[in-house]
Amino acid sequence: MLDLLANKWSALTIGLLEEGPMRFGELKRELPGVSPKVLSSTLKRLEEAELLTRTVYPEVPLRVVYTLTERGVSAAAPLAHLREWVNDNVGRH
Repeated sequence: MLDLLANKWSALTIGLLEEGPMRFGELKRELPGVSPKVLSSTLKRLEEAELLTRTVYPEVPLRVVYTLTERGVSAAAPLAHLREWVNDNVGRH
């Protein structure tokens, strides 16, 4: 679990999903530099760890929405502190 949460893309994805449910394309736009393959893999790992749910709506076109679970919400708070610390200390030696 620590490996998963310590991953850059996992931490940033959880941070975005704190704001509410999002679709893949929305996440991709908000995470500059992440490839579709890496984002897809990250979402799959977070779902397997029960940190988020993936809901598929049978519409045309198909709509898939990602939402934090209760477990994901509980992981979001300490990750927010870590992101804040990183932002405060980036560039320091």
